[in-house]
Amino acid sequence: MLSYLRSFPLVLLASILLLAPSIGQTKQDVATRLPAGVVQHSAVEGVTEYSLPNGLRVLLAPDASKPTTTVNMTYLVGARHENYGQTGMAHLLEHLLFRGTPSMRNALAEFSKRGLAANGSTTSDRTNYYASFAANPETLDWYLRWQADAMVNSLIAREDLDAEMTVVRNEMERGENSPFQVLMQQMQAAAFRWHNYGHSTIGARSDVENVDIAQLRAFYHQYYQPDNAVLIVSGLFDPLDTLQTIADAFGVIERPTRVLPPEYTVEPIQDGERLVTVRRHGGSPLIAAMFHAPAAGHPDFTALDIGVSILADTPSGRLYKSLVGNKLSTGVFGFAAGLNQPGYVFFGAELEEGMDQDEALQTLQDTLGSIGQEPFTNEELERIRNQWLTDWAQVYANPASLASALSENVADGDWRLFFLERDQVEHLQLEDVQRVTTAYLIPSNRTSGLYVPTKKPLRAPQDGHSQLETLLKGYQGKGASQVVEAFDPSPAHINETTQRTPLTLPNGEVKLALLPKPTRGNRVEAKLLIQFGDAESLKGQRSVSSAVADLLEHGTHDMSRQEIQDQYNKLQANVGIGGGAGLVVASLSTTQDNLPALVELVLHVIRDANFPKEELSRYQAQASTAIKNAMSEPSALASRALARHDNPWPRDDIRYTPSFEEAQQEAAALTRKQLVDFHSRFYGAGTIGFSAVGAFDPDAVKAALTRGLKGWQQAPAYQRISDPYQPVPAETFNIDTPDKANAFYLSTAVLKAQDTDPDYAALYMANYLLGGSETSRLWERIRVKDGLSYDVGSSLDISSYEPSGDWSIYAIHAPENTEKLLTAVNEELQRALKEGFTDEEVREGVQALLNYRRLARTRDGVLASAWINYLQLDRSFEWSAQIDEALSKLTAEQVNAALRKALDPSTFSTAIAADHSKQGKAQQ
Repeated sequence: MLSYLRSFPLVLLASILLLAPSIGQTKQDVATRLPAGVVQHSAVEGVTEYSLPNGLRVLLAPDASKPTTTVNMTYLVGARHENYGQTGMAHLLEHLLFRGTPSMRNALAEFSKRGLAANGSTTSDRTNYYASFAANPETLDWYLRWQADAMVNSLIAREDLDAEMTVVRNEMERGENSPFQVLMQQMQAAAFRWHNYGHSTIGARSDVENVDIAQLRAFYHQYYQPDNAVLIVSGLFDPLDTLQTIADAFGVIERPTRVLPPEYTVEPIQDGERLVTVRRHGGSPLIAAMFHAPAAGHPDFTALDIGVSILADTPSGRLYKSLVGNKLSTGVFGFAAGLNQPGYVFFGAELEEGMDQDEALQTLQDTLGSIGQEPFTNEELERIRNQWLTDWAQVYANPASLASALSENVADGDWRLFFLERDQVEHLQLEDVQRVTTAYLIPSNRTSGLYVPTKKPLRAPQDGHSQLETLLKGYQGKGASQVVEAFDPSPAHINETTQRTPLTLPNGEVKLALLPKPTRGNRVEAKLLIQFGDAESLKGQRSVSSAVADLLEHGTHDMSRQEIQDQYNKLQANVGIGGGAGLVVASLSTTQDNLPALVELVLHVIRDANFPKEELSRYQAQASTAIKNAMSEPSALASRALARHDNPWPRDDIRYTPSFEEAQQEAAALTRKQLVDFHSRFYGAGTIGFSAVGAFDPDAVKAALTRGLKGWQQAPAYQRISDPYQPVPAETFNIDTPDKANAFYLSTAVLKAQDTDPDYAALYMANYLLGGSETSRLWERIRVKDGLSYDVGSSLDISSYEPSGDWSIYAIHAPENTEKLLTAVNEELQRALKEGFTDEEVREGVQALLNYRRLARTRDGVLASAWINYLQLDRSFEWSAQIDEALSKLTAEQVNAALRKALDPSTFSTAIAADHSKQGKAQQ
């Protein structure tokens, strides 16, 4: 489960899409034809609230623009509601609800069979269960009825708790491996002496390991009730039919007679600076500062949220300039945690080893304390306001995460906060941001890594409680949003509606895949691919090529890094540029009107990058920090060991995998001249691909590409760098990771296979059934039955270009369970080879994979990426249709034959990164 996630800024959580109250029906139609007992309440911009007689609240946000449906059941119970001895109960229940009811013993397996992307999560204020799937009334009906069943009939059985306990410990230990999570949790504990916001959501180890099953059941029956839940449905569905299903499934549950216990603990005003120091092995130095803050429903919260972003933004923020700009840290961050009750804001910075932590912490504190003497400016406010509203618009335009975002606002006190906060940001005045931020960011309200005596301490405002009744009185939101017609995601229709005629320019051809279609908010997703060079010309350029791609957005001959970011914000765009060996890829997300300008801007950034010396220095510091962190991280150590084991290339070859030490040396040795020379030699026109999916004008995009590429030099001829199959001797690597609570197991075998092979679809299915899903053999044995791993599975990577690939198996686990894990993996591999997969497994696997593939084709970003890949391979979505057809015809005999032909356990090389002292104790 995605568990114990503390509240982070709402705009960073997910993308949201809200549409009209119905598809093909008006609000009045729905309101007048409601099922018996269902009452309609507030409606804001396409989201409508209903209630059942038993107290269940329902939010419907229909949207026909993408054929997917998302359901989120939010229970208003989290770590905040736990008593002494009960910490972690909400999180345990999140796990145990998937263990089953009398009528269904393994919910995750059933989700997998139906192609549901489903999970759950727990925070301080709520627990939720969510699923996204290709729109299908039968699947929606089934999942809603599962939610109703789980609400009152979950077994919460001792045997399920015992089996899940190792998995929960595994998850706990994963958090303990993270220096940031450990530091933040201990700072919360210091800042909140009485309120439960000081507790980790995953709970105290002693409480979790010794939990009383009777108390856990009582906790479930107390809080998992219809009057403490909000059911959210978004995406493509029929509102009236869905309301009828909800009324039928949940209406039989009686309204509880119990009264939930009152909450009356209030954290007192902090009366002085507090200090937390954590000492652990591994990781990079961190500094941080936490301040008490008002609840998300308090009138001051939004202004404080914006003030925090002004301070913590990269690269415009004051903290970035004072810390990173003066080489006191390698990066900074900050956020305001929107919570149901008075919460906190958090600032932090990561340092490179050797940087002065005391000086960095003092600088952080001085910068945060200086806003009274150096007030915020209108330029700073408008920059962050534009960023915030751009992020909000993207959230609003994506239906897949609607339920998740509304869930967070429900937990904060009311779902309408999602719209109200947008209105507040739009009308926010500079003096309000200045007043609120200055009031809360004072020394006596701070918990950090340094104690500073203060003769005359200030006090922060105390009344930060939610005032939603006042804030929402008479609130109606904006007008109803535009209805977008549904899009057919079938391969044939995608092919038919995609324009693929290349753009012929004097300096080379541009391959195109342009799929214009209506979207909510007129959003569009695009990809730009530029390729150059070959294995010979790129020799010795591995680190340089990566650094060039990473630093493209850090400045051009006429634009600074900040000016580039400001232009992105102005164009309501998110842009990501990266690359390395012979290519650079840009991902673009913006609106219909802004796409042509964004295309020209991105081409300017790529074409005219000038690699400022100070930006290279910061890049080197960040690279050094990242490599240092990886050198103590179990998963990174295991992955690097195997990547180097099966890598036959000499060190100057672009395909060579360096050691961590080599990578560190190469990053430190980079010079600006190397970057400029590489860019000047290799970057240019000639081999370019561009794809776009969403609302846009194809002719305007072609004109923008023509202007942006006009006169650009031709790049050195591109020739794909091959990655041929080469046998690798099996070997085992035992890597010691002292003081790490979690261990990582990774095992890989190379394959001589290509995706054009006749048995590719069968091999694809074999991996899915072996370890690619929550119904797989490895998952059922190691995760469900034995409870040895929080995350276990297998992956199959097969080339489209040549007979080359690999098959991998992985698992995170406790070091003392390594031998049990190895035994279980080996037994399941032998069982699969000996017994094979059954007809039923193959039949269910085919249906699930086809559902997942249909779901993927509904996502504009996925389509844009797929077209870029197909352009390189001279393929179209006819290939996707062929794979679907091949999957649909598979038999168990074909799958088992492909498995036995490709899978040989004796050829696997294995890396196990674990604390050897803990493994030794387990073996004694």
